[in-house]
Amino acid sequence: MSASIVCSALGFRWPDGDSVFTDLNLLIGEGRTGLIGVNGSGKSTLLRLLAGELTPASGSISITGELGYLPQTITLDATRRIDDVLGITAQRQALAAIESGRGTEADFGVVGEDWDVEERTRATLDRLGLGHLDLDRTVGAVSGGESVLLALAALLVRRPPVLLLDEPTNNLDLRARRLVHRAVADWPGVLVVVSHDRELLDLVDRIADLREGEVRYYGGNFSDYEAAVAAEQETAHRLVRAAEQDLRRQQREMIEARTKLDRRQRYGQKMSEQKREPKIVMGNRKRAAEVSAGKHRNMHLEKLAEAKDRVKEAEEAVRVDEEIRIRLPHTEVPPGREVLRLSTVELRNGPVLDLDLRGPERIALVGANGSGKTTLLRTIAGTLAPVSGEVALKVPMRWLPQRLDVLDDRLSTIDNVAAAAPDASAQSIRAQLAKFLLRGRKAEQQAGTLSGGERFRASLATLLLAEPAPQLFLLDEPTNNLDLASVAQLTQALTAYAGALVVSSHDIPFLRCLGITRWLHLDTDLTEVDPM
Repeated sequence: MSASIVCSALGFRWPDGDSVFTDLNLLIGEGRTGLIGVNGSGKSTLLRLLAGELTPASGSISITGELGYLPQTITLDATRRIDDVLGITAQRQALAAIESGRGTEADFGVVGEDWDVEERTRATLDRLGLGHLDLDRTVGAVSGGESVLLALAALLVRRPPVLLLDEPTNNLDLRARRLVHRAVADWPGVLVVVSHDRELLDLVDRIADLREGEVRYYGGNFSDYEAAVAAEQETAHRLVRAAEQDLRRQQREMIEARTKLDRRQRYGQKMSEQKREPKIVMGNRKRAAEVSAGKHRNMHLEKLAEAKDRVKEAEEAVRVDEEIRIRLPHTEVPPGREVLRLSTVELRNGPVLDLDLRGPERIALVGANGSGKTTLLRTIAGTLAPVSGEVALKVPMRWLPQRLDVLDDRLSTIDNVAAAAPDASAQSIRAQLAKFLLRGRKAEQQAGTLSGGERFRASLATLLLAEPAPQLFLLDEPTNNLDLASVAQLTQALTAYAGALVVSSHDIPFLRCLGITRWLHLDTDLTEVDPM
């Protein structure tokens, strides 16, 4: 029987009563499926339900075949051996006993048909760039990125028919991302991956879009999905326009009908006053007119109600993925103006760097995890002193760290922006925050109570609306943990930004959208590389 995942009328709520799903149906068969949706839509919760980490409140989950699950956060015990993490300790011990002539029937049972398990495991490690790991050593100094790859290797060695991956490329450098991409592309069974990595999502066979508690399926990869949604939305907008046009026509016809009926009533009243016809005839005519008027009124009211329903139905098919549309003229930097100069700056982690940044340049800072990209940004921002050398900032600067800790959680978003821009009026701050999709009560809400996407936009607004206007903006892995809609909104905001930009990121599709003018690779020094 082919492997598959089936959920029927699935319901789940958190202990505080917050409902995630009420009647979710899901059907996933062979092939690679990209599960997407905005932050908070329940993607990770759904994977945890499928993996058995959470128990549904109602409905059923049926999974045909053994299941493997890679959670978003990987924590490995540093004292565990590598072969134990990979799940092959018992097989290795049994093989060693058999090869030494001490093998028992139980040892042969442990090995089964998997006589090449160690060779297969080493091949898997090589494919994931972990060939240097010794199976007999402990996890010890394995880096965070290697922990993710090692956990993925354990799943690939097991070869479960069903594999669930939750943001597998998050926080991985470009090389590690490419390795995960290759593993996903080669996966032969059922695979469900939650990710905002566009390159990874372009390797899947179908997209499952989780929106408002329902899943819609689209054949093809993420690029195909975007094209399909664009076509759907074009049709949806056209249907809205047609429905609105029909509604206006029904309203005109109703007004015209009422005008005609009013004219007839005035004529009948005039005839009655002039007594040109017998009283009984005029009474019958009046009653007939009232019945006719009532029928016409009801008919037009029904048509009007139907037209309104058609407008509502058409509008429901239109997505409300709002866009950030701002203007930031005060951030503009004249071409050629010196913005930043690093003169023989030695970073805390070793590299000695020189850099000259002029005008509205846009620099993509790339390199392996641990190469010092965050250290460099913190050194430029002044939160970390260099070992030696000079950092010369020539323009106002702001930076967005990975932790998004730029807000005072006790203050509202309005008050956070006001603290950064004390000369701005409350009215102008409200108007600008609305363009960052933070309107009304959301702008007045304490920053600590905002959702992930709202908090990100509030942080972005606080930095970009600051006084003096930042003419150099530093961003450290800004798309980590952002859903695809938030990544699009960040791209829109940075497109409007007119100053110099330095962005550290492994998200190549995101960087390509920013109009990068220089790609710098950080290793022992800064090297300009070809556009990626």
